[in-house]
Amino acid sequence: MQKVAPQSLSLEQKASLLTGGGFWSTEALPEEGIEAIVLADGPHGVRRQKHGTDHLGLHHSEPATCFPPAVAVGSSWSEDVAAKIGAALAEEARALGVDVLLGPGVNIKRSPLGGRNFEYYSEDPLLSGVLATAYVRALQAGGVGASLKHFAANDQETERMVISADVDERTLREIHLAAFERVVTEAEPATVMCSYNSVNGVQASENHWLLTQVLRDEWGYSGAVISDWGAVRSRPAALNAGLDLSMPGPGHHATQALVEAVQAGHVEESAVDRAAQRVLALVGAAGRRPAAVDLDAHHELARELAAECAVLLKNERGTLPLDRPSSLLVVGEFATTPRYQGGGSSHVNATCVDVPLEFIETHAAACGAEVTYARGFDTHGEDGGALLEAAVRAATEAEVVVVFAGNPEVEETEGLDRERLELPPAQVELIKGVAAAAPRTVVVLANGGVVSLGEWHDDVDAILEGFLLGQGGGAAIAALLFGAANPSGRLAETIPHRLQDTPTYLSFPGEQGHVRYGEGVMVGYRHYETVGSPVRYPFGHGLSYTDFEVSQLRVQVDGPAEATAVATVTNTGARAGKYVVQLYVSTGVGPVRRPERTLAAFAKVHLEPAETRTVRLSLDRRAFAYWDLPLARWVVPGGAYTVQVGENASTVLREQLVHLDGDGIPPTLSLQSDVGEWLAHPVAGPPLRGRLMPLIAQGGPEPGDDSDEMRMVASLPMNQILNLSGGAIDGDWLVSLLDSPGAGT
Repeated sequence: MQKVAPQSLSLEQKASLLTGGGFWSTEALPEEGIEAIVLADGPHGVRRQKHGTDHLGLHHSEPATCFPPAVAVGSSWSEDVAAKIGAALAEEARALGVDVLLGPGVNIKRSPLGGRNFEYYSEDPLLSGVLATAYVRALQAGGVGASLKHFAANDQETERMVISADVDERTLREIHLAAFERVVTEAEPATVMCSYNSVNGVQASENHWLLTQVLRDEWGYSGAVISDWGAVRSRPAALNAGLDLSMPGPGHHATQALVEAVQAGHVEESAVDRAAQRVLALVGAAGRRPAAVDLDAHHELARELAAECAVLLKNERGTLPLDRPSSLLVVGEFATTPRYQGGGSSHVNATCVDVPLEFIETHAAACGAEVTYARGFDTHGEDGGALLEAAVRAATEAEVVVVFAGNPEVEETEGLDRERLELPPAQVELIKGVAAAAPRTVVVLANGGVVSLGEWHDDVDAILEGFLLGQGGGAAIAALLFGAANPSGRLAETIPHRLQDTPTYLSFPGEQGHVRYGEGVMVGYRHYETVGSPVRYPFGHGLSYTDFEVSQLRVQVDGPAEATAVATVTNTGARAGKYVVQLYVSTGVGPVRRPERTLAAFAKVHLEPAETRTVRLSLDRRAFAYWDLPLARWVVPGGAYTVQVGENASTVLREQLVHLDGDGIPPTLSLQSDVGEWLAHPVAGPPLRGRLMPLIAQGGPEPGDDSDEMRMVASLPMNQILNLSGGAIDGDWLVSLLDSPGAGT
């Protein structure tokens, strides 16, 4: 495409570029040499629709590889896994004529009931941001643009198009914007997609603070901001807020609305020019390089990556890996009709799907084991009682029973939030019945979000959480069960005992058009660890068929707010395996409540038996910072910080206390601040004390700082003290102290 300047186009032409030309394409201006480009749903497979277009996965799409969805990739804790998926998707997107793939999604798993949690990586913004950055870099290096979504605070499906996410700025900055910020600043995605919902009462597509002030002015984003499909209500208002491309099209009415808004003076033509320039840059970046895709190789890749994503939750009595069992019973509909992806716009027409039972039979045959199958339950209304009875009878005759369980796809799909945390009742009854009859029982789970395990957890010997593993999941599960692959996944979200224990239990999914993010920054493991609430399995948990030891941790302070941690890890077992080094920071310094610990860095390493590796992890200032509301910036307070290597978020293996100078910022004070804060100020405190203490003492001895009298005074707002002082302390004088040399800003 030839390079075209917006100024050379008419107002009508420029405005037409800012709304889609079709459901999946931008507007073309052939008379100006401007072509259309194609966008398509992802993010774990290319959903290219040529006929019967929709944004809900209702109609047919071209065959493509279904790689592990984000719920599984998050559990891999592997940048390499995320990058390999991004690179492979670039090849398939180019082969299918797709220029921009709509993904990845980095919204936070605020509640385990989120219906679209399978499309998101984690409850932690650092883990989400690091994996998404690797994905975007690889996808775009392959010649396909990414679309980072859904910006922002789009963490539920209930009323997702009208709900207002009411959330304070510290919570937004530390939790819900942090992953977006990392991807934008480190990977420069071609597009950022705004969400349907409102944020603090302002629709995301019309939210100038989000789309311009934060995204562009603060983070330096220069790409195109696009809408989720149908998210724009007022095209002029969205343009003024910073939204460049409204999808889908055709958009004749939106084009006319923009032209009329410019003519009426409601929209500056320069804003149209800027948006058109970004859309033209997006179109111009489309290389249209054809790609030849080896779909068989991609299927093998999907199998390989799936094996790295599954999490071994429990393994009593060495039940796994299966070591030459004489007889094996496989139970559950998902063993023959596997769950491997969620429903909605990311639903991929997989090129082929591995059936777990078939691969289990292959592995069993190699070790001389006999395999039988019982359906156990039915997701389509067949008599569950008869299926249950048959499975229990068969379980009495098997050495090991493997039960495939999980949520049906209809319960985990775009547009609907889940209604329960437990497995379907028929499956719970099946697991308990089989476990009571069989010598050993293994449960393999397939679900897009975590499920509670309490009803049957203690009845079974082993639990392999597969989440949704993509089209190669069947082969991967069989390899993990028989030890051909070693589990290395770690939970990217906490598994609670009960839904009532979750920090969002009373606020999700909201009411009367609003959802209040009352948990603040205490999302997921931050909440459980801070309040000391026990969980079934903590964030970061995962077992292996080998053993690892973290023998030492050394932390070096590199500056006022930076450090480097070095940990030594050894594989002390008999099998090769991968270990995730999880580095957390714990502190109580600063004027805000901090979580008990926060993930600060991580690395996944492969170790042969007896091999030792030294892992070096950098901790930049954000690892120690909080968002300060009065200062409207990130702040690292000076003081003590504990750097911890955790087996998971609950179990600390090694730790070291370090002292950071921090930013040296004194507290921000006003006459509404309490007296204690004023007295603690390094500049204003001493002169204030000189005038205040005689007033308190009234000719007698001055009270000590730990006296009841002084504690009461320290709790009062300063303006109240000024009123009580009868003019002995002047407010203007007090405020002027903050402008004195050394007072700071």
